[in-house]
Amino acid sequence: MESKNSKIKVAVLGATGMVGQRFIQLLENHPWFEVAALAGSSRSAGKKYKDACRWYLEGDMPAAVADMQVLPAAPPMPVQLVFSALPADVAVDIEAEFAQAGYTVCSNSSAYRYDEDVPILIPEINAEHLELLELQKAQRGWPGRIVTSPNCTTTGAVFPLKALDDLFGVEKVMLVSMQAVSGAGYPGLPYLSIIDNVIPFIGGEEKKLELEPRLLLGKMQAGQRISAPTVISAQANRVAVSDGHTICLSVKLNKTAEIEEVKHALQNYAWPQDIQELPSAPKLPMILREEDDRPQPHLDRGAENGMAVSIGRLRACPILDLRLVSVVHNTLRGAASGSILNAELLKARGYLD
Repeated sequence: MESKNSKIKVAVLGATGMVGQRFIQLLENHPWFEVAALAGSSRSAGKKYKDACRWYLEGDMPAAVADMQVLPAAPPMPVQLVFSALPADVAVDIEAEFAQAGYTVCSNSSAYRYDEDVPILIPEINAEHLELLELQKAQRGWPGRIVTSPNCTTTGAVFPLKALDDLFGVEKVMLVSMQAVSGAGYPGLPYLSIIDNVIPFIGGEEKKLELEPRLLLGKMQAGQRISAPTVISAQANRVAVSDGHTICLSVKLNKTAEIEEVKHALQNYAWPQDIQELPSAPKLPMILREEDDRPQPHLDRGAENGMAVSIGRLRACPILDLRLVSVVHNTLRGAASGSILNAELLKARGYLD
């Protein structure tokens, strides 16, 4: 473990929002990274963080950041690494400014997610896609770089799909999501809109769920990312759950496989060992539940400190081949924790030297 004085200094953009607060909470005692700058909107800039931010999360605001002055979201900053929790319409300019100024940006925004030269990354799934940073440097000339995280619901779906695709091939997927209100940010949705209700629309979500798994499951060829040929049909719903997205998947495989064979393959899938040694990585990235009524967000979203995707209800599908249910913690593995793991991979691979 490195001493505090040798830690990499980082900034959090969008520091007062829900995901920004998660970054700050998770980085408080990180062995490799130290929060040295916070940035917010013009309403927050110039204020002390404790005055600009209404702390929404469990526990207290970390004392180390309470009196830190919130900066405008623009370079220069006394940091090497930037975590972005900005909305996409704002991030598109600001993240590029930081990359152009030589900073490494780990982004939760969708602003650059689908660009051909920007990795959309989950370390256990597609660490080899960091090769795209060479293409990014060649095409954009940035001395810095941008690496993105996928949509939080995509994260919950792609773990079982990765294992199935590697072992049997995945041809088609029917995906139905039941997404927690925290995914809408704070204050989320009006109480009377979500209580006793399901809202069968989340703007832009279904398009993301149909595209992003194909990018994550894609292969690298001659420095280019080739999307997986899998066809995905998605329906996204907002439900009255605080945290934890639930995803129901029906899957058609390329190879015939019995359910017991699939179960064994999922339980014994070989996740990359070097990724599991990163500080934020779970020992088990995916947990297969045997109970009839699991996974559930209330019971399973916190598995492995919110970093494990829990799956269950594995059974035959009378239309496709098999079906299952997945649960992911949307603000941890699906957002801040996942982005921090991306940064750890960048450090481990020498991109932050």
